[in-house]
Amino acid sequence: MSGIAPPVADERTALTTYLAHQRRLLRVAAHGLTDEQARSAPSVSELSIGGLIKHAARCEAFWTGLILREQGGPQRTSDESDPEEFRLGPDETLAGVLAEHAEAAARIDAVIAAIPDLGHPVPVPKGVPWIPAEVEEWSVRWVILHLIEEISRHGGHADIIRECIDGATQYPLLAAAEEWPDPWFQPWEAAHTGGG
Repeated sequence: MSGIAPPVADERTALTTYLAHQRRLLRVAAHGLTDEQARSAPSVSELSIGGLIKHAARCEAFWTGLILREQGGPQRTSDESDPEEFRLGPDETLAGVLAEHAEAAARIDAVIAAIPDLGHPVPVPKGVPWIPAEVEEWSVRWVILHLIEEISRHGGHADIIRECIDGATQYPLLAAAEEWPDPWFQPWEAAHTGGG
């Protein structure tokens, strides 16, 4: 795959393509990391790459529940009030949160694909301080745009954290993760610690 989203022909394809692309970029920030590295928070912030991927998975599951109007679906009181949502806990693994994210992404993709009209209404949670009280519903279109925004923002956080961990940046990571032929960028390689 390339480092940018491919051409699109219509609104639905544009939205779902850009959502998939932003997910991919968030996930590539974790390429080659150990669980310990994915758990680390090397900046002033408490964010970790594993925690950001875990948050993205839960975010996508939450919005799936809203679109489907599921009773007893994933519960969230806020996007960022629970600091544990942004941390990879000692009993969690990077592989586990990557799998959780892939599952959540596949589920919402299937739900979106089954809805013929992107204007389909989605209920608004009430009593959340950052949501205008007068808003009664969003659309599936709005939800996809919000997910693109959310995942892009956290992908940027993950990029900064990854640079703090080992200096790796997006294109060398993509070249390594996807084994680009004749890459313009030197593919990322894990640092080798030599023994004496």
